[in-house]
Amino acid sequence: MVSMRRLQFLLAATLLLFFQPQGTAQQQPFEFSRLFDRTEVMIPTRDGTKLHTEIYTPKNAGEPLPFIFERTPYGLNDDEKGYSRKLGRYAEMVPDGYIFVFQDSRGRCGSEGKSVMQRPVRDPKDPKAIDEGTDTYDTIDWLVKNVPHNNGRVGLLGISYGGWLTVMGMLDPHPALKAVSEQASPADMFLGDDFHHHGAFRLSYGFEYSTMMETDKTNFSFQFDRFDTYDWYLRLGALSNSNKNYIHGMRPTWNDFVAHPNYDSFWQRQAMPFILTRPRVPNLNVAGWWDQEDFYGPMKIYELLEKNDPDHLNYLVAGPWNHGGWSHGTGQSLGPIPFGSDTALYLRQKIEAPWFAYWLKNRDSLPLKEALLFQTGSDTWVQFDSWPPRNAQMRSLYFREDGNLSFDAPTSDSAQAFDSYISDPAHPVPYRDRPIDMTYPADHPGGWYTWLVQDQRFVDNRPDVLSWQTAELKEDVTLAGQVTAKLFASTTGSDSDWIVKLIDVYPEKFPEDWKLSGYELMIAGEVFRGRFRNSFEKPEPLTPGVITPFTIDLHTASHVFKKGHRIMVQVQSTWFPVIDRNPQKFVPNIFEAKESDYHKATQRIYRSKRFPSSVEISVLPSAVAAAN
Repeated sequence: MVSMRRLQFLLAATLLLFFQPQGTAQQQPFEFSRLFDRTEVMIPTRDGTKLHTEIYTPKNAGEPLPFIFERTPYGLNDDEKGYSRKLGRYAEMVPDGYIFVFQDSRGRCGSEGKSVMQRPVRDPKDPKAIDEGTDTYDTIDWLVKNVPHNNGRVGLLGISYGGWLTVMGMLDPHPALKAVSEQASPADMFLGDDFHHHGAFRLSYGFEYSTMMETDKTNFSFQFDRFDTYDWYLRLGALSNSNKNYIHGMRPTWNDFVAHPNYDSFWQRQAMPFILTRPRVPNLNVAGWWDQEDFYGPMKIYELLEKNDPDHLNYLVAGPWNHGGWSHGTGQSLGPIPFGSDTALYLRQKIEAPWFAYWLKNRDSLPLKEALLFQTGSDTWVQFDSWPPRNAQMRSLYFREDGNLSFDAPTSDSAQAFDSYISDPAHPVPYRDRPIDMTYPADHPGGWYTWLVQDQRFVDNRPDVLSWQTAELKEDVTLAGQVTAKLFASTTGSDSDWIVKLIDVYPEKFPEDWKLSGYELMIAGEVFRGRFRNSFEKPEPLTPGVITPFTIDLHTASHVFKKGHRIMVQVQSTWFPVIDRNPQKFVPNIFEAKESDYHKATQRIYRSKRFPSSVEISVLPSAVAAAN
């Protein structure tokens, strides 16, 4: 039977949801102050640095309560009465009864100390060393000893950088830390997350994020002199002009980009494969299929922890969201793509809240077995005992003549069995339809948040984009797991980028939603910088004109290509300005390239019996797919 106290919290939490984020400034603080007593403290850490922390204790709590703890470099977003708007994000968890704690990470906003982007993990042999893990440990220790009426249990979670801070906190966890949820954490800033993908630099994001985070202790927005940043970055010219004209050696992270163009120890010491060994506390990994910033991260963290998880502490949820999209709103759609249900609300209500209640309050049962994924295309939630599923089978989609894509391998031995295009750095392919506004616009909804679901027809007529597609599918094809491009390609340059996209092409007549007729929805897409084909540590020039194999990890997906749809693959060599322009001439450090280093190149993608370019996908057998 539900207690009167819990009913009161349910009503209040409903009001919180209603007022967040659309509520007025007068309504929002009224609800927060009605529910919680607020305490603001500077919590000391082992080296004497004090961290700005806000503690929200439910009024008239009748029993000792656990903590929900979030750390962030982005500020606590307090309202006029000093109450953090972050409370609205946890509306579904408020009725269960928690003490909520929000903290500025070291050197950011109200906290003392020096901020270091992704501060390296400390040397455990040095008793005076600090890192984000020690700051988390010291804060938890202070909380359980100093905050009245707590039950000695802490749950830690965060999204993006906050997700990374969560991982740091679970490496050497405080005994009171009983559950964590790493959400959209980066795992490797050179191979797959914010700043590089397979060694290719993420220009617009890297430039705008580093200036935002390192111009001041608070968030700064770079002032562009034109709305279309595609035009601004193109006018910038060679990548070296970023430092010469704007950075001036004043941003530590940009200096690190320039000093470490390859996968050296600087990147490796902060990468999860070199840090994670096994889960020490229960961890709920959360990922979005169309996360424009950190999809690689949570999937890689889950994969790494799964290798040594004898106590079954490692769990995964992936859904149809952009970066952090599960934390707010209903999740009924992303851009123009509908999902048929409230996917984000489902995660918060049915997975996240029960997850923490189970570990922190001994309540009910776990809300998932191992891996819970929203299967796009069919728009259903599916569960697996492992991810990727063990019973999935690898099938190859081969590039064929006349723009065809087929599960049948090519039979031609002709040396002319290739498709080609000219890649010109002076006229790069935009990564989304222009105009391309800044990454984080303050005054309007930006296209950055939904570009991964944008209709890819905007590049269909470009001569520097190749496309192959299947005939209409006669039956559903259920993708469940790994997607890998295997290209055989040549270039007249000595370096090259390869961008590969796997696309679901909707029928030309789609009465379920007419605006999606013929829509080209990207299901997986990735870039690979050719110089790293043999080693990310030691780049090598390509030999002009020589057919070279490239294996490109497009990561995992859970999607049904439905009967009547088509499967398409696109290949191109520029994706601007989210990816910097490859000069297409090998230079030791692209960050120091000159204008004269940038050249056109003729690219060939081969599709012969000897050089069968393809995209390999992990497919569930029909009976298994139907059962899930």
